[in-house]
Amino acid sequence: MILFYALSQLNLLVNYLQANRKASATNYQVPTKADLPYVTIQLPVFNELYVIERLLENIALIDYPKDKLEIQVLDDSTDESLEITSMEVDKLQNLGFDIQHIMRTDRSGYKAGALKEGLKTAKGEFIAIFDADFLPQPDWLLKTVGYFQDPDIGVVQTRWSHLNRNYSILTQIQAFALDAHFTLEQVGRNSKGHFINFNGTAGIWRKQTIYDAGNWQGDTLTEDLDLSYRAQLKQWKFKYLEDVTTPAELPIVISAARSQQFRWNKGGAENFQKMFKRVLSSKTISAKTKFHGILHLLNSTMFLNVLIVAVLSIPMLYIKNEYEHLKVYFIVMSFFVISTLIFFVCYWYMYRNIYGGGFKNFVTYIGMFFTFFSIAMGFSLHNSIAVIEGHIGKRSEFVRTPKFNLTAVGSNWKANKYLRKKLSPNVVIEGLLTLYFIFGLYSAFIVGDQGGDFGLFPFHLMLVIGFGFVFIRSLTDKQ
Repeated sequence: MILFYALSQLNLLVNYLQANRKASATNYQVPTKADLPYVTIQLPVFNELYVIERLLENIALIDYPKDKLEIQVLDDSTDESLEITSMEVDKLQNLGFDIQHIMRTDRSGYKAGALKEGLKTAKGEFIAIFDADFLPQPDWLLKTVGYFQDPDIGVVQTRWSHLNRNYSILTQIQAFALDAHFTLEQVGRNSKGHFINFNGTAGIWRKQTIYDAGNWQGDTLTEDLDLSYRAQLKQWKFKYLEDVTTPAELPIVISAARSQQFRWNKGGAENFQKMFKRVLSSKTISAKTKFHGILHLLNSTMFLNVLIVAVLSIPMLYIKNEYEHLKVYFIVMSFFVISTLIFFVCYWYMYRNIYGGGFKNFVTYIGMFFTFFSIAMGFSLHNSIAVIEGHIGKRSEFVRTPKFNLTAVGSNWKANKYLRKKLSPNVVIEGLLTLYFIFGLYSAFIVGDQGGDFGLFPFHLMLVIGFGFVFIRSLTDKQ
């Protein structure tokens, strides 16, 4: 499964390079002010005390005629941020903005429910969505709405950039993973007409598309992926813009990263269960698009596969060196090595595209890749639990990722009231797995009678680094 996924990434790299080589002709024209359509901006928020003012001040800078722009603050908050939001909305109303503060009495459907509620009264023909930590550029709408001149396009999605990429190792590896998704994967799929996903924010929908696809549904934790697949199965086209970036904040604390990762990975598994039969039985999409679609929906399940490979690798090391006739069966372990090399090549092109080539950047990339790969494996237990829950249909609430706005609170982030104070019980198991893989390193020296077996040593070293990092940061990122 991991090898199949790696091969699909390699195919996406080929697509990505082809897409970059030929300047894709487009009939996009910036509409004149008279021709601009009516747009509703939806801002789904929940207890965003630290970023709500920044969000609304930034949205007020959007360069778009006020008589063709509506702003909906979809506020499910239960704390004092409600009052701050109300005051900010009043200010903008006094400045002539058509802005509504929409509050629900319950959070049924979570973010999907809030978006659906706002849609009932939305005046816009097109619906732009931004999460609370996203800061679109003033010309964002002017760069996106023109693509809807093609009546088949239902969604325009833009690339995320990162306000705090270099804050820490944790933010750097999150940025690395997201950059791979927003370059290699999104361009690679979109350029060949394969299914991509609206990323929940920094994109704009044709309202008709949302209704035609069955509206927002709250039965998965990734309502954006769900609606994206339903819309594309209805033959709506998606347009991805790599060159339009929208900066946002990355989680700086591992508990915040955990909650985000849990939601994304569980939601991916839930959507696989919900959508894979519809994708396979569709008569309107090609076999290749089905292949990429299924592996896209199985993306989060790769964490479970990696965890299984990791845990079994130590007993495998002993069996391989005790039973000569079984060695042939362990050649399949090379599949994982091949997969790692494929990921290394694919991500280098992504990295080079963002930071430039050259020997110095390549050396930096090698360090970043192995750091990323190690820490991703360190998250594999946490994410595997999320994946299993998603596949078996266990329900859980939508937990928003705490935002920090470090420019406002500085180094005082530990005072953030939304931080989880309780340590996850999984941390204990992650600590034990760190010790287990240290034993794997030791085993390399003692197995067999030929002076050891070091074939898995680099793999076990990365696992020690990854699980050790996640374990230690989980203990230290507390008050």
